[in-house]
Amino acid sequence: MGVIMKILVAEDDMVSNKLLVANLKKWGHEVVSVLNGKDAHSKYLEGTDFDIAILDWMMPDMEGVEVCKRIKEHNAHSFAYVIILTAKTQTEDIVKALDCGADDYITKPFVAAELRARVMAGERIVTLERSLRKSIVELEQALSEVKTLQGILPVCAWCKRVRDDSDYWHTVEEYISNHSEAEISHSICPTCLAERYPDDDKEEETASSKATVTTS
Repeated sequence: MGVIMKILVAEDDMVSNKLLVANLKKWGHEVVSVLNGKDAHSKYLEGTDFDIAILDWMMPDMEGVEVCKRIKEHNAHSFAYVIILTAKTQTEDIVKALDCGADDYITKPFVAAELRARVMAGERIVTLERSLRKSIVELEQALSEVKTLQGILPVCAWCKRVRDDSDYWHTVEEYISNHSEAEISHSICPTCLAERYPDDDKEEETASSKATVTTS
């Protein structure tokens, strides 16, 4: 058995509707069925996250391609794989259905084996889409947790402490550690070394001079 899908079936012909529902349930899917396009659209707007919608093209109140178009316009909150069920077999009709956002189509009268194959194709696309959306959410969460330094930093001109948004003053080390992923290590720059340890510089210069005299 594949992944269990939540499937919306919209077919005004009672016989075809029952056959669709019976087959889909036999394959382990959850099915909600309606008899016209208006009810199909209403079911979707109720907030039910259908994975797949199988829509008959010619239905009362609202055609399947129009329902498909409206479903795709609301794909911002959920994704539905739409299969159009139709007796139309002309190329221009198929193109029209795909232009309205349909992901696939089945010609009537449908064959159970073909229906199952196309639903399984929909399963794969829906599963991939779910995985993609999950990855996007995880990425957005990760990005929101990344600590960054940005904007203007208020730094004391004398002690070099940094003021945060709560009006507290921190050492530069504390501020950087709290607002970035950087690790602090300490060293001494040449200027500070010369100012704080002038005798060491003179000893190094003397040693260097002696080394020069010895080697000449």
